[in-house]
This record gives sequence, structure tokens and C-alpha cells, in this order.
Amino acid sequence: MTPLRFASPAIAAVLMVCPPAAAASLLGDPHRGASLYETRCGACHSLDANRIGPSHRGVVGRRAGVVPGFAYTQALKASGLVWTPSNLDRWLTAPTSLVKGTAMGFRMPAAQDRADVIAYLASPAVAGAKRPAAGR
Repeated sequence: MTPLRFASPAIAAVLMVCPPAAAASLLGDPHRGASLYETRCGACHSLDANRIGPSHRGVVGRRAGVVPGFAYTQALKASGLVWTPSNLDRWLTAPTSLVKGTAMGFRMPAAQDRADVIAYLASPAVAGAKRPAAGR
């Protein structure tokens, strides 16, 4: 078996602590993931602002249903999920199968696309704290 190489030490650390599901074990490309996030997730989500869906900065490792100011379904708040790479993979595969009663119905069927988006969300640029506005 060939060892996986990760785009960043942060991604490697997250994956060592939270081993991914088989489909999520694909090596994700965070640069491609950024583009996919913008085109497939950006209509409903933002890194730093709640929209139709909650903000995503720092989502990897966060408990589901806790972003301040977002009106989550009771199902997601009560799910007990933590957004590990494995759970994000399962969520993006079929959110309504993972959490019955959730409002999110969007699916991302391609395993490589999911791996790339998850790598982007786990990247240091996204995993860290909200950046201050320019000029502050």
C-alpha cells in the first residue's frame, strides 16, 4: 500500500485524528475544491456569512448546528454530528440519508469532487479564524 501524501500538514493532521470513509480517502486538491465550492456551494453558503445555509469557515472539526445566527433544523441540531472529513463526505453524498429531517437536499455524487471540497474546507486558509476586513 502506498502512503498518501497530503497538500498540507493541517489536512494530514485532521485525517489522522478523524480517519475518513473509503470514498473520502481520495487525495483532495484544495485548489480545485475552492473552485468547486464557489460554483456548487456558493449560491447557498459563504465562508464568513450565513446565507440560505450557514457559514463554513472553520467547519472541519466543528459540531453540527452551532453557527451563531443560523436557524438550523431541529434534526441537524440534535444530530450530534461533528464535521469530520468522513462525516462531511457522508453528508455531501446524501445529506437527507445522514440526517433525516435536514433542510439540505443538495448532493455531490462524485467522490473526487467531495474530496476536493473537503480538502479546501480543511485547508489552513479556510480552517482558521475569520479574516479582518481590509483597512482594519
